[in-house]
Amino acid sequence: MQRRGALLVVDAQVDFCPGGALPVPQGDLVVQALNRYLDLFKQRSAPIFASRDWHPKKSKHFKENGGEWPAHCVQGTLGSEFHPALMLPGDTIVISKGMAPWDDGYSAMQGVTENGTPFIMLLRRMELDRLYVGGLATDFCVRQTVLEALKAGFSVTLLTDAIGGVDLRPGDSDRAVAEMVHSGADVTTLASIGAAVVWDRSPPPRHGRG
Repeated sequence: MQRRGALLVVDAQVDFCPGGALPVPQGDLVVQALNRYLDLFKQRSAPIFASRDWHPKKSKHFKENGGEWPAHCVQGTLGSEFHPALMLPGDTIVISKGMAPWDDGYSAMQGVTENGTPFIMLLRRMELDRLYVGGLATDFCVRQTVLEALKAGFSVTLLTDAIGGVDLRPGDSDRAVAEMVHSGADVTTLASIGAAVVWDRSPPPRHGRG
C-alpha cells in the first residue's frame, strides 16, 4: 500500500539563519536546499506545510524568564518571518507553535493552523500518512517533530541534505539523526528521492492558514 506524503519545512525563519537572534551555522544554505524540495513537491501537487516558532514576548523559553535560549521568533517581528529566500508556494499551510508563555514549541506536531486546527488532526483529515521533513534545527525542532510524528503513527522520511543543527555539544546533530533513524525514520536526499513521493491531486479539506 502506497503512503500519501507531504513536505514539512521546519522553522526556516530569519532568527534561525545567519544574522538572526539564534542562528544555525549555514542555515541559509539549508534554505537553498529546502527550495529544491519545495519545487519538487509543488511540481507533483503534493501538500506543503511550513512550521514556525511564534513565541509571545514573555515566554519561559527565553533566558530572561529562566529558559535556555535568547529571545527569538517573537510574534510579528522580522526574526519570526520565514527566510526571505525561502520559496514557499502560495498554498503552503503554515503551522504555528510555541504560542503560549509556557510552551517551548519544539515540535511542529503540537502546532496549529491559523484557525486553531491541530496539525495532527489536519493531517488525518487530509489522509496523509507520510511526512518528508527538513529544516532547522536538526538537534532540536526537527528532532522533536520527527520523534513525535513517529509516535503518532506517521511514517517519516528525513531529508538529510536539507537540515542543519545547532550542535551545542559537538556531534549533537549526528546523534539526533541516529536517534530519529533508530526510532523508525527513513532518510533520503534529493538525488535519491526519485519517484518516492506520493501525492493526491484532489483538493484537500478546508483549513486555516497560519
